[in-house]
Amino acid sequence: MSRSEDPVTDGGQSREAARSAEDIFNRVSDIERPPRSQQLLEGVRNRVLAPLKILITDPRGAVGVAILAFNVAMATLGVWFFPQPSSLAAEPYTPPFQSLEYPLGTASLGQEIHLQIIHATPAMLKFVISGGIVATLLGVTIGVTAGYKGGVIDYVLMLISDTWMSIPALVLILIISSFWSPRDPYLVGLMLGINFWGGLARMTRSEVLSVRESNKVEAARVMGLPTRYIIRKYVIKNLMPYITVNLANNSRQIIFAAVGLYFLGVLPYTSANWGVMMDQAYNNSNLTNMGQVHWLIIPMVMMILLTLGIILTAQAADKMFNVRLLAREQADEDEGATATATIPGN
Repeated sequence: MSRSEDPVTDGGQSREAARSAEDIFNRVSDIERPPRSQQLLEGVRNRVLAPLKILITDPRGAVGVAILAFNVAMATLGVWFFPQPSSLAAEPYTPPFQSLEYPLGTASLGQEIHLQIIHATPAMLKFVISGGIVATLLGVTIGVTAGYKGGVIDYVLMLISDTWMSIPALVLILIISSFWSPRDPYLVGLMLGINFWGGLARMTRSEVLSVRESNKVEAARVMGLPTRYIIRKYVIKNLMPYITVNLANNSRQIIFAAVGLYFLGVLPYTSANWGVMMDQAYNNSNLTNMGQVHWLIIPMVMMILLTLGIILTAQAADKMFNVRLLAREQADEDEGATATATIPGN
């Protein structure tokens, strides 16, 4: 038999097998990936629309999202469409719900209270964003690192956290504000949130200790998966309901602390917010007169509503991290998108 007729090629593979493998490779390479726009739409459906649908199907989530959306609309669109409150715009101390032009009444100099509320909302949201989110991220990062790594790292980080927790929050804030009077709302939020991360780090570390010993985490370690992937996929994901609730709690504390410090006059009046409104109402009106007390009550009600919206949204967000519910909603979104694509004309 000649060399050209030898059925065995180099490596012991026949020519027919080589051609078959080449055909399979060509067929696989011919499979086209979905367009980038379609991949983006699928990502939005699976990561945004499906969790949001789970959130708003819960009555608590629907109410909480509506309250937060209303406050965000006031802080963004409201400040554009509504002018700044002006003095002598109407009779002083006009009661609320007496006129469509001044639905929430007026203050001591005739300022429209509804305009004061609108233009004071951005500062309140900035307090929450800078203080609540940063304090939560710092506490979760330190707690997860200490709980997962253990050893000397755990000891040092928890020593720092315990030491920080021993410092009285109010005293620390008073000292900082006396030496450095923050004027930007973001800086005020950071100053108020610096004392809230210690307790969260300690509690997060305790939760991570139990998650670290789970079967999934042990299997991932045995498989040699990267530590960052294990923490993100198996540790943080299991702690998301706990993290969400603590984010709401930190935000609530920062709102109350900011309003209280502005009401007491500890922080400078550099931006309009509900604490400044309450302090002005306390100093410039007769709160024993029911015709003037609305100036103090209305910003207090807005503060309670914002806090309620954050808490209700956090409570309902627990379902967003339920794997079964999320998979079901993602399947429904995919079926709806497929059905829409098959309709003639689409």
